[in-house]
Amino acid sequence: MASSKKNKIAEYVKFLRNTSPYINSHRDKTFLLALSGEAMCHENFSNIILDIALLQSMGIKLVLVHGIKYQPNNQNKFLDIYKTADIYTSVTDRSSMSLIKDAVGSTKINIEAMLSSGVASSPMYNSKIKVVSGNFIAAKPAGIREGIDLQYTGEIRRIDALNIHKQLEDSAIVLLSPIGYSPSGEVFSLDYRDLAVQAAINLKAEKLIIFSQNEGIQDENGKLLRTLSISEAQKYLDNLGSDCEQKQALKSCFEACKNNVSRSHIVSYKVNGALLQELFTRDGNGTLILKNSIGLIRQAAIDDIGDLLKLIEPQEKNGALVKRSRELLELEITRFTVLENTEGSIISCCALYPLDDRCSAEIACIVTHPELMNQGHAGQLLEIIEKKASEMKISKLFALTIQASHWFLEHGFKESSIEELPAERQSLYNFQRNSKIFCKKI
Repeated sequence: MASSKKNKIAEYVKFLRNTSPYINSHRDKTFLLALSGEAMCHENFSNIILDIALLQSMGIKLVLVHGIKYQPNNQNKFLDIYKTADIYTSVTDRSSMSLIKDAVGSTKINIEAMLSSGVASSPMYNSKIKVVSGNFIAAKPAGIREGIDLQYTGEIRRIDALNIHKQLEDSAIVLLSPIGYSPSGEVFSLDYRDLAVQAAINLKAEKLIIFSQNEGIQDENGKLLRTLSISEAQKYLDNLGSDCEQKQALKSCFEACKNNVSRSHIVSYKVNGALLQELFTRDGNGTLILKNSIGLIRQAAIDDIGDLLKLIEPQEKNGALVKRSRELLELEITRFTVLENTEGSIISCCALYPLDDRCSAEIACIVTHPELMNQGHAGQLLEIIEKKASEMKISKLFALTIQASHWFLEHGFKESSIEELPAERQSLYNFQRNSKIFCKKI
């Protein structure tokens, strides 16, 4: 029993240590969370509220955008409106708008009440969270589409980013409802996903997080896709078929990243702790869509040999890299991951070499074009390589360098020794180069 308790404590300590880099990197960043009406009606929503409170206590600036949902009743017209995939093809008449106002008010009050809970017997005890909502969204009528007047269905005209930022700086959680106001005092219904995307863009949020029924986007074999580039997201967006909810979630993330939101996530509102796993663990719990404004991250191919040689040869000449022949590069090409710009030129590369012990690997040949240094490209590649290694059940990464010690330390590596290398790699160590060895557990 004592041994089991010690193991649990050790796991807890390890978890805290592993999450600390994420906590530090997320602090003072703005995250936008989008929750559907279905998400808020699910039994796990109370756990999501606890996780939101925890994020706020870590110094993360949070904006919540909520949808609405009615239980089946005799107002079928209202239900039909909100079951449609595209809000702008639906008519919101005066009576429906009245129901929407009631639903928004009730939903907003319930969220504020849950975030205000501070009884001693709950995890929210003494949390003292301030929630602010208001007329931050200006809207206009969506107008007439294909001869149909959409009446009180609206479009976003302006988001008051300045005042939202003021509330965030004052440590408040900002709550945005799917309605907007016109200068004439009219109220219009909005698509909560569209509101979430536009708010994330206008607020220059670090992340947009969409809560979905499923655990992210799956491939044709049902495997969870943990990371997608913009190009990959576009491909899956075109091939998701009839899964309307997933298509809408991916479309929202795609639009946000295309407009300079660094990262967008799709996580399940049904899984307890999915939000925390996605934000604070290497593997995550959903699908991450990465903004890549300069091009595409992909596995290298034989046609890339010429560009790779041009990229790495200057580093070989100054001694930073061990020289690789064209023949060796051709044999090892599948080990390389490359970042290419929008014109198709490779501007950064990194290689991953699994070692014989099957639980560790060496990363090598991390190079970025000299005119594009210090823009985060190598770090972006490293993040993808680490995820790839994790999927291969590799738990330890080694790197050998004579010039980039500080870069590896800044990216979570620790200085190591020859003795910690697997035996085969020890036998290949070049004592003449006297490379420093670094290790990172993933």
